[in-house]
Amino acid sequence: MADSTGHGARGTIHAGGEWREAIGGAAREILDPADAAPFAVVAEGDEKDADVAVEAARRAFDGGEGAWPRTPVAERAALLRRVADLLVRDREELGLLESRDTGKTVEEGRVDVDCVADAFRYFADLVAAEAPGRVVDAGTPDVHSVVVHEPVGVCALITPWNYPLLQASWKIAPALAAGNTFVIKPSEITPLTTVALIDLLVEAGPPAGVANIVTGPGHTVGARLAEHPDVGLVSFTGGLLSGAKVARAAADTVKKVALELGGKNPNIVFADACATDEGFDTAVDQALNAAFLHSGQVCSAGARLIVEEPVRERFVTELGRRAQKIRLGRGTAPGVECGPLVSEQQRARIEAYVASALAEGAVPRCGGKRPEPGEGRPATGYFYEPTVLDHCTRQMKVVREEVFGPVLTVETFRTEHEAVALANDTEYGLAGAVWTADAGRARRVAGRLRHGTVWINDFHPYLPQAEWGGFGKSGVGRELGPAGLAEYRETKHVYQNLAPRPVRWFAG
Repeated sequence: MADSTGHGARGTIHAGGEWREAIGGAAREILDPADAAPFAVVAEGDEKDADVAVEAARRAFDGGEGAWPRTPVAERAALLRRVADLLVRDREELGLLESRDTGKTVEEGRVDVDCVADAFRYFADLVAAEAPGRVVDAGTPDVHSVVVHEPVGVCALITPWNYPLLQASWKIAPALAAGNTFVIKPSEITPLTTVALIDLLVEAGPPAGVANIVTGPGHTVGARLAEHPDVGLVSFTGGLLSGAKVARAAADTVKKVALELGGKNPNIVFADACATDEGFDTAVDQALNAAFLHSGQVCSAGARLIVEEPVRERFVTELGRRAQKIRLGRGTAPGVECGPLVSEQQRARIEAYVASALAEGAVPRCGGKRPEPGEGRPATGYFYEPTVLDHCTRQMKVVREEVFGPVLTVETFRTEHEAVALANDTEYGLAGAVWTADAGRARRVAGRLRHGTVWINDFHPYLPQAEWGGFGKSGVGRELGPAGLAEYRETKHVYQNLAPRPVRWFAG
């Protein structure tokens, strides 16, 4: 594979077992968000490149006895485990590349690599331990009836820019475990670690055409993959508008669709969670983690703090004080806690949301502007200060829409019912959290929240064995867990009559 981290390297499209440049010869520079300087070049594919990759994936799926769907489950699981081992081997290199590509801290990048390895191992173990099928009692010994699960075919996997490596693993690992072939299209902004992951897959040794990647923009490559008649499933993670376009494009060929489209996630803090100094400090610390991890560019970010009235002033004051101390800088630098935003476009989006919030009456407790340039924080970088906006209401645009940046809004409640009503008053339903010392209240509130994941006295952890998905406009389908594997399968009922005889329904 050409080295995509060096200038002039453009062979980042992999189809049919070969690394290649774009058919049209186009290339794209990848910018370091810490200083806006180009540091890599990738191929800029288009519809023709997508067609070549799908054709290769189709051949690998439809081939003879050596085709991937007919590869024994044990061999497929072994491949996934080899990929996990290679990820561990290259952890430092991949973590650094993820940091430089996305702007997140290198420590966050390393954690991402660990989670990716865990995902590959999980799906390897899951598929290896499965029963061959579910026997259905037909009520007679002359019939053997079984429900089996088979791969969908060619899977189109479209991933976002904020967690390119992690999101790729959530789609690739179950797709391969189920016996599918795939074409992945990473975000054109942050494609580098996905290219590196495909390189590791190639090293692990699947048949040619099983694992394919096309680097390029969504409006060409992504759109073609979504509509392609030889694609059996499209899995998309990204924004609501783009997800709706994917669903419409997929509808004409009635292919399976899985969409994860973001969230506007509540973090509810009851006063009893702050009754002790330790409880107070923990809740504040986790509110910072919920809102400002990866500069808030997280679909599950706790961007809406909903805090009980008796502790609101103390809580928000301490939150603002600590948010001001967050160390901004290049993600690869020691001691940095938050890196830059991914692009100038993203920063302009954040600035517009903050401006609208202030115009609507929100009160800034900290942040709300670009930081002063400093050591490790060039003026050309896409930095924005962690921002806490107090006295927010549900009518504000900043509260209702997904900001996807380091902006935390504060709302206040007085009763448990009001807390739940505020938390559920959103078009999204991805994730949320409840902080309370009352176990009964925790279970009641968690049970009433219309969100796909609810954390109690915690924020952000996920388990590979637990399904991840959302309600409402957060999308359809599930990732991770047994349901995540099921997304990449079709169900077949095999009914075998062991003693066939004529039915004599018709004259003859």
